[in-house]
Amino acid sequence: MRNIFLFVRRYFNFLFFLALQVLALYFLFRYNRFHEAAFMGVASEVTGRINERYNNVDHYFKLRKSNEILARENLYLRERLRENYQPADTSVQLVVDSIRVDSLLKFQKYHYMEAMVVGGFVTTQTNFYTIHRGSNQGVRVDMAVIGPTGIVGRVVNVSNNFATVMSVLSRQFRVDAKLIKSGERGIVGWDGESTQYVQMRNVPKSTEVKRGDTVMTSELSSIFPANIMVGTVDTFQTDPSSNFYTLKLKTSTNFSTVQYVYVVQNSQLEEQKLLEAATKKTNE
Repeated sequence: MRNIFLFVRRYFNFLFFLALQVLALYFLFRYNRFHEAAFMGVASEVTGRINERYNNVDHYFKLRKSNEILARENLYLRERLRENYQPADTSVQLVVDSIRVDSLLKFQKYHYMEAMVVGGFVTTQTNFYTIHRGSNQGVRVDMAVIGPTGIVGRVVNVSNNFATVMSVLSRQFRVDAKLIKSGERGIVGWDGESTQYVQMRNVPKSTEVKRGDTVMTSELSSIFPANIMVGTVDTFQTDPSSNFYTLKLKTSTNFSTVQYVYVVQNSQLEEQKLLEAATKKTNE
């Protein structure tokens, strides 16, 4: 203890200078948008590089689990190939459209790119992942991120080769969703408690809800494609002061084992935002 006091006394001026320097930098990055954005970009790049190396060993030991998930997803897709199906009426001939598939690509609304998770945590109230894809690969803020079993989050910050993704397990995350059975829509968010459950609100009490009902993203979501798995109903409760249910959903994604994800780009998002902004301005 005596040595610590002697050290502080000897280098007091230098330590005091460092403290003031840190405080000055904090004010600079906290209250200046340009410097804050520049700092976040550099921080994402540096932490991304560190997390990438740290997670290489972890990914090695989880490769078997990842391969099992990918195999199940590939099986799901292969079972839905057109050549796997045949009309029940054998007198009907199946005719393949002569229009080339490539000629329809201009109408494709959503585009996908794979990405590896190189960092993340699920133990706070604002959980994030870091993925090894950035602006150089076409990732932009507000792109959706999904996994093999359902939604994961949305991109909130991007550097050259990395991006940070706000997880569904964040108090700020919201997504429009629907009950597949009835079609009723609601807002899904996290209450900050269990990492295995989220809440769906604003579901009318007139809706027939049962345990195990499937919940997927709705057509009202501007960044997520419709019909991406969110979870299944575990329990639900009524609010006497309103006409709505609050549903407790078991998430389809295990956020503790996410390793590979898909970044989804809505190619019509900017057009939609501009139109909505113009309409809002007109009505003001």
